[in-house]
Amino acid sequence: MNDTAARYDYSIREADLQDVPGISELLDIYSEVGILLPRSKTDIYHSLRDFRVIREESRVVACASLMIYNHELAEIRSLAVHPDCQSHGFGKRLVTQLEREAVELGLGRLMALTYVVGFFEDLEFKVVDMAELPEKVWNACIHCRKFHDCDEIAMVKYL
Repeated sequence: MNDTAARYDYSIREADLQDVPGISELLDIYSEVGILLPRSKTDIYHSLRDFRVIREESRVVACASLMIYNHELAEIRSLAVHPDCQSHGFGKRLVTQLEREAVELGLGRLMALTYVVGFFEDLEFKVVDMAELPEKVWNACIHCRKFHDCDEIAMVKYL
């Protein structure tokens, strides 16, 4: 962690209404280059209680959300770390926090769709075929513009 990172308390907390613009700006950085799917501010407001954030003073520097599909499965979604704040472990901390919450809820599996397989492998996720995730495919993927040409890698961690 550099000197700047050492000066701040980068605690993870539940997102609140004031975080929505920052979450939106952060997600836009990655959706504009095709790494994340775009999410409108309205969508972020609708799922705000699912989001966890890390802030640096007045700006959101990292975020992620936990979407629950059923009694068994949840997904890590919208995981993003500001480019200026990469390599401080913020993404790993967010995933670990959401995993802890999934365990507390009694969920059996945690999934992610990603282009960064190594990141999730380091957290003990395994690559799986999308066919193993019908909850995701028929609840969310079917509405995606990339549905017929999905290039993300499905990964699962058994809890």
